[in-house]
Amino acid sequence: MYTLDTILPYINHSKISMPFPQTTFSVLAYDTRKIRVGDHCLFFALVQQRDGHRYIPEAYEKGVRSFVISDTEFDVRLYPGANFVWVENTLRALQEIAAYHRSHFSIPIIGITGSNGKTIVKTWLHQLISAEYNCYQSPKSYNSQLGVALSLWNLTAEHKIALIEAGVSKAGEMAVLEEMIQPTMGIFTSIGPAHQGGFDSLEQKFQEKWKLFKRAKTVVAPSSVWSHSLEEYRDCITWGREDSDDLQLLELHRDRDSTILELLYKKQVFSLSVPFIDKASIDNVLTCTLVMLTLGYGIDVIKIRILALRPLEMRLQLKKGKYNNSIIDDTYSNDLASLQIALDFLAQQNQSSIKRLILSDFEGEEWTKSSILKLADMLNVQPLDQIILVGSRLEPVKENLSIPSLLFESTDALLESLQHLSLVDSVLLLKGGRKFELERVSRLLVEKSHDTILEINLKALENNLSQYRSCLKKGVKIMAMVKAFSYGSGSFEIANVLQFNKVDYLTVAFVDEGAELRRAGITLPIMVLSPHEGTFDDILLYRLEPEIYSLRILKSFVAFLKERSIEAYPVHLKLDTGMHRLGFMKDEIEDALTIVRSTLSIRVATLFSHLVGAGSDTLKSFTIEQISLFEHMATEIESSLGYTVIKHICNTSCIVHHPEAHYDMVRLGIGAYGFDMAPNGLQLEEVGSLKTTITQIKHLSKTETVGYDRRGVLLRDSKIATVKIGYADGYDRRLGNGVGTMLINGESVSTIGNICMDMCMLDVTDIDAKEGDEVLVFPDLDQVAHNIGTIPYELLTGISSRVKRVYFYE
Repeated sequence: MYTLDTILPYINHSKISMPFPQTTFSVLAYDTRKIRVGDHCLFFALVQQRDGHRYIPEAYEKGVRSFVISDTEFDVRLYPGANFVWVENTLRALQEIAAYHRSHFSIPIIGITGSNGKTIVKTWLHQLISAEYNCYQSPKSYNSQLGVALSLWNLTAEHKIALIEAGVSKAGEMAVLEEMIQPTMGIFTSIGPAHQGGFDSLEQKFQEKWKLFKRAKTVVAPSSVWSHSLEEYRDCITWGREDSDDLQLLELHRDRDSTILELLYKKQVFSLSVPFIDKASIDNVLTCTLVMLTLGYGIDVIKIRILALRPLEMRLQLKKGKYNNSIIDDTYSNDLASLQIALDFLAQQNQSSIKRLILSDFEGEEWTKSSILKLADMLNVQPLDQIILVGSRLEPVKENLSIPSLLFESTDALLESLQHLSLVDSVLLLKGGRKFELERVSRLLVEKSHDTILEINLKALENNLSQYRSCLKKGVKIMAMVKAFSYGSGSFEIANVLQFNKVDYLTVAFVDEGAELRRAGITLPIMVLSPHEGTFDDILLYRLEPEIYSLRILKSFVAFLKERSIEAYPVHLKLDTGMHRLGFMKDEIEDALTIVRSTLSIRVATLFSHLVGAGSDTLKSFTIEQISLFEHMATEIESSLGYTVIKHICNTSCIVHHPEAHYDMVRLGIGAYGFDMAPNGLQLEEVGSLKTTITQIKHLSKTETVGYDRRGVLLRDSKIATVKIGYADGYDRRLGNGVGTMLINGESVSTIGNICMDMCMLDVTDIDAKEGDEVLVFPDLDQVAHNIGTIPYELLTGISSRVKRVYFYE
C-alpha cells in the first residue's frame, strides 16, 4: 500500500487535483475490463491504440478514485471525490512508480534479456532455485515497457530473489527498463534475427539489449553472442566451447530422448545429463547451469535438478472439455501474478455462466499471514462459482474464502474424487505449479481427438486487431467478421476475445452462427449476411440484425415486424456499387426508401457496400469509382431518411490502402487472422497453425512406390513418413505428389504420392525425423495457396471441424 502524496515526488507531474491525498492504492490499473474492485486502484489513462481517458467514467463507476492522466482539457469536475494527477506521459509515470517500488528492495534482482530463450531460462531457473529461495519471477512474457512495470509492482517483502525478463523491439527502449529493474545480476540468453525490424543490425540490437546490465555486477552469457566488433562487451562469465569460457562444453552426445554434456568448470570435468536433444533447450540448460554455479550451487545438486526439467508449455490453453465445458489449461507454473492473468482470461469466457477454478499450492512460496490474505482477497473478488484447492498448505487460504470451496491434500486425492465432482456445463481454469502435475487432471477432462490440431493464438488475434486499429482515426468503429467459423478459427472462442477487446460489431453469414454466439454469451451487435424469410423468427429470438439486400427481403421483413408490432428494429442496407453479388442497385434506391419511410418497424443502422479489389493496384480506379458511388448513394439515402447512419465500405485490404473510405466503420475480415491480400506494412501474426504428427516411418528401396495408384515413384532408397492428416481434414488433394511441403524439426519436406482421406506421406530421407515428431502442415500458407491456384481463405475455411482446435494465450 502506498498513499498518493507519498509517490508524488517520484513522478514527473505538472499539476494535481487531490482532495484526498492520503488515499491508498495497491493496484496499478490501466484496463477497466480487468478491474474487479476499484477501491485500491490507481488508474493510468494510457494513450496507445485507444485513448485511456475514454474509460475513466467506467473506472469511476467501478469505484476507482485515483487517476493519472495526460489530457490537460479533461473535466475532473464530473468525478466528485476523485484524485487526479496530470503528467506528460502516463506510461512513463507508471514506470516511475514501478521504479520507486523497486527501490525498496535490496534482494538480488536478475535481469534476463536476449533474442530467444528469455522466458524458458527464467521459468527453469525459478524451478531450479526455489527450494532455497522464495523466488519471484515476472509472469508469462511480461517483458515490455508496460509488462516490466507491472511485473516489478508484484515484488513483496517475502521475496528473497527475483527473475525479471526484459525485451525490446527498437533502439532506445532498454534504458527505461534498466531504470526500473536495476538488476544486480544479468543473463544474456542469445542474439539472433527475432524482432529485428526495429534495428539496423545485429550489433545495434546487441548494444541496445546490453544496456540492461549498466549496473549489474555479474553477467552470464554464451560466448557465441559476441562478434569481433563486440569484443569490448565481453567482460562477463561465459559458457561455450572456447578455452576462455568459464563453463566449457567439451563434448556433446545425443541419443533418442536425452543428451550427455561433458563440461569443464574451474578445472573440474563433470558430466551433465539433459532430458532434451534440441539445440535451443541445451543452450538454455547451459545458461541455467552457469547461473547456478555462479550462485554457489554444487555440481551434484545441479545434476539432479537439471535431470528433472521438462519441456514447458509456455502458453495458457483453451480446450474443449468432455462434459460440455471449456478447459483453460495453465498448469506449467503458479504464482500470484500469472494467476491474475489466468483469472482475467477466465473472466473473458462467456460460453457458460458457471466458472470454476482448480488451484494448486505455489512452488517455493513461503505462506505468511499477509500472503495468505492477499491470495484470498484476490480470489474473493473474482466471478467464480467454486474453487477447488490442491495442497494441504492452502487450508488457511480456504478458511478466508467467501466462495464455495473444496480442499484436496494432493493431485492424487483430487483425481480419486474427480468423477464425483460436478464440473459439467462450466468454464474451468486449471492453474498449478509444475510439481503438482495438474496436466493429469486436464487429460481426463479434455475431449480426445486424433493428433491433428489447429492451434489458435489468441494473442496474435489481439495484435492484428491493434495493428489495424492503429490505422484508424479516433471514433472509427470496427466490425469484425466471424463468419465461416471465424475463417476456420472457431466460434465463441474468437468472439469472446473480440468482444473483450471492444470491437463494435460482429458479422456472421448465417443466422445459426449468430444464434450460437448468443447462446455462448456474446452481447455485441451481430449483423447477419443474406438472411431469408425462414430465419426471421430466430433473428428476433437471438437479437440479430439482418442485412437487407433486396426489395423482396425488405418487404418481407417489414411485414413480419408489423405482425408482431415491433418498431425501430435495426437493419443494415446493402448497396451494390459494382460487386454485383447482393445489394440494392442505384435505380432501386428510391423504391427501397419509399418502403423505409412509410414504416416505423425498422430503423437503418448502417449503410454498406462491398469492394471488388481494394488491394489491387490494377483495380484502383474501379475501387475509387465504387467509393464515389457509395458516398453519393449514402448521401442521398441519409437525406431522404432524415437521420444519419453508420457507413462502411472498407474491407481488410481497404483499411490500409484507402483511408479516405474509412467513414464511420470498417470491416475487418481475414486481416484479423494474420493475412492481407495486399502488402500493407503492418506487423501481422498468423493466428492459426495446423499441426500433426508422424505415425510411422518406413525405409523403402527405390523399386517401391507410395500411395494410391502408385503415383509416389521413388528415385532412390528412401525414408517415408506417414502423417495423420488427409483431405477429410482439409488438406487439399491437389497438394499431393510433391506440390505440398511441411516442416519437421525446422526442415522442409515434400509430400509423396496421392493425399489419402485421413493420412498422407512425406519424403523425410534427407532429415532427422522419428515417429511421434510434430509436423507443421502449412509452413507458408500464402505459398501453399499459390501452389494450387487458390487463396488462404479457402485453405483456412476448409480445415475440417473434426480437427481439434486448441486456443492459447501467450
